Amino acid sequence: MPSRRHRLLPLTAAASLTLLTLTACSTGAAAPGPDAAPVEGGTIVYAHQQEPSCIFGGWIEQAYISYQVLDSLFSLDEDGEVVPWLAEEWEVSDDRLTYEITLKEGVSFTDGSPVDAEAIAYNFDYWVEGGNSTAAVWLGGYYDRAEAIDELTVAVHLSRPYTNFIQNLTQGYFGIQSQEALETRTDEENCAAPIGSGAFTVEEWNRGQNVILARNEAYTSWPANAQHTGPALVEKVDWRFVSDPTTRVAALQSGEADLIYDVPATSWQSLDDAGYTLEKYVTAGRPQQISFNTVQGPFVDEDVRKAFAYALDRRTIVETIGQGVIPFEGNGAVSQATPAYSQAAADTYDYDPAQAVALLEGAGWTEVNDEGYRVKDGEVLEALLPYGAGSIINTDGASILQAVQEQAKAVGFKVELLPLSTAELWGGKYSTPDAYDLSVGYWTAINSGILYINWRPSTEENPNYSNSSFYADAELEALILAANSEPDAETQADLYAQAQELIADRATSIGLYARLSTLAVSPGLRGVWQENAQGGPTFYDAHFVE
Repeated sequence: MPSRRHRLLPLTAAASLTLLTLTACSTGAAAPGPDAAPVEGGTIVYAHQQEPSCIFGGWIEQAYISYQVLDSLFSLDEDGEVVPWLAEEWEVSDDRLTYEITLKEGVSFTDGSPVDAEAIAYNFDYWVEGGNSTAAVWLGGYYDRAEAIDELTVAVHLSRPYTNFIQNLTQGYFGIQSQEALETRTDEENCAAPIGSGAFTVEEWNRGQNVILARNEAYTSWPANAQHTGPALVEKVDWRFVSDPTTRVAALQSGEADLIYDVPATSWQSLDDAGYTLEKYVTAGRPQQISFNTVQGPFVDEDVRKAFAYALDRRTIVETIGQGVIPFEGNGAVSQATPAYSQAAADTYDYDPAQAVALLEGAGWTEVNDEGYRVKDGEVLEALLPYGAGSIINTDGASILQAVQEQAKAVGFKVELLPLSTAELWGGKYSTPDAYDLSVGYWTAINSGILYINWRPSTEENPNYSNSSFYADAELEALILAANSEPDAETQADLYAQAQELIADRATSIGLYARLSTLAVSPGLRGVWQENAQGGPTFYDAHFVE
């Protein structure tokens, strides 16, 4: 029998330069006053840096845009608390294995079909059966089944307790789609224009250029932490894909775009001085970090991994290139924005090139060739580091990796940086132990439960492609599993901290910098906010002023 009911009380709501010559609604940085009158309607021109393969899916770039179209069961407020969206309340059983979720009444998808318990249960099964890879790994190892109890009550059954289960559902990967659309339309149709109950619908997708989002005039299911009620305030959002950061900044400054994503560190201060509103969200979860291949190549040796960590003055690199905008992050497991963060793990490796040299020589890398690289048994100490150029790693990140390459060379590592296109990155070629020595990347999350995704041992029966170090350790897995199921917050935090410290002690991953979601917004546009689960832009409350 369910024993704990959680009533979710609503909160009080008060490409190219050619492409960018299309009509925008702002006129640069001429700032209206604080009491400027709102303008009804209009089209927001938004310059984003990457184009996804589908409007929804398992990549954060897909979650950002699907968040405008697909409502979720829950939203996350600025204090990290779960608040209503499509769901009104939830109840958990005594054994913490069944969650009964009660839905709002009278909500429909934009195809007219009902947002009911059957549709919600269908979405859970759809995710784990391949409909969304990231939703699937968040549910993996815990999800058993979902069933409609009645029209507005869905029961989600877990195979073992997961304390942060409801909180995890606030991520954009868990946007709810029309069951009717998923069952009757083709995968291609749902990819290009998924049917949700959200504030906007996909009107048109011009591949390589933009997506036009149109206001859902019948919108009734805003989240409790929204700033108004009713349909969205603007008529449309012109979501453009502009990969070059200089072009995005120029478009904002000229008034050709109303706001831009991924603000370069070099432009931050000048945009601030010019009166643009700057928003910076440090994403929780795994930061931008370097993982070591622990099963093949030079980093099988723990001392060589530690030598690489000691060789780098990571803080100076990030603070110099990041110009005070990009935060340094020493923890390779979770970022400082993540609950249960361990500072001890972050502080494990200070810059100590002498210690790096001593470890390398102790590991047998005693010779140095004419180029300054260390040699052992005739083999150069080489390390291949592929990275997603312009996708996982932006321009600032690429500069940070180049500085890492230079500092590692000073103690004898030959690091080869290999920039990959998006197709190459996701194609699978660089995902196996024989494909790289070092890996760089992030994984956004709300809590330290991300540790299970990134460190669960991979087996032939249940491979884990998110374990980029290929590290398997029974003690680490036991700590993470115990933390995920622990109901006491203080005990849970301690278990997660122990896991982070083990990861640091074994030198399987080292942090570089916090992964950011940044916006620069013209003064004439108000009400844009970054949702609190992943930091994506939210346009439901956005409006122009004059």
